[in-house]
Amino acid sequence: MKLIVGLGNPGEKYEKTRHNMGFLAIDKFFKQFSQSEVNWENNSKFKSEIVHLEWQKQHQKSKEKWTPEDNLEKIILVRPQTYMNNSGLSVKLVSDFYKIKGEDIWILQDDIDLPTGTLKIRFGGASAGHRGIDSIISSLGTDKFWRFRMGVGHPMRKELSIGKVRNVENYVLEGFDRGEMGKARELVKRTTKAIEEALEKGLQSAMNRFNSK
Repeated sequence: MKLIVGLGNPGEKYEKTRHNMGFLAIDKFFKQFSQSEVNWENNSKFKSEIVHLEWQKQHQKSKEKWTPEDNLEKIILVRPQTYMNNSGLSVKLVSDFYKIKGEDIWILQDDIDLPTGTLKIRFGGASAGHRGIDSIISSLGTDKFWRFRMGVGHPMRKELSIGKVRNVENYVLEGFDRGEMGKARELVKRTTKAIEEALEKGLQSAMNRFNSK
């Protein structure tokens, strides 16, 4: 079983902001690969919107007695409704209830330390100041989970040359500039494909194929 969590802030005003790249990516994955009769459930117990899916791998395992069930992966998709800074509460509630280990938890997050449009998948490590990741590490008591880091650029690097630097907290709650919108859309698509690759062939294959150079 895999727990895939898209980080973001609930509410229409945050919908297309940099901080909501995790929500955008998990929504895209859900729309493309879910069963049509399944929909998001607002679950107060888990303080999340949640949906259960089943992923049928196309590649058969190499063993004599193979059945389709051998390649069936159960997936839980989660959009925490606690706001970004308390994302760990939702992740902890869901992972504890379903007894999901850290290596089976995949977090989709925005990352200001990566250029807009780039993707890096990695396991473990510090939060680099990301409040949602801070909360998850604190709640789980470990940093040993997977992150799909979606680059949204850093305001200092983008604007220092013109003598204007926006506050980082305000920056991530803004929408993308007109020149970045195409890159942001492509990044959501790329992340969705990386999730599919990871489910089908494993995370190492996804990193080899989709991690930006």
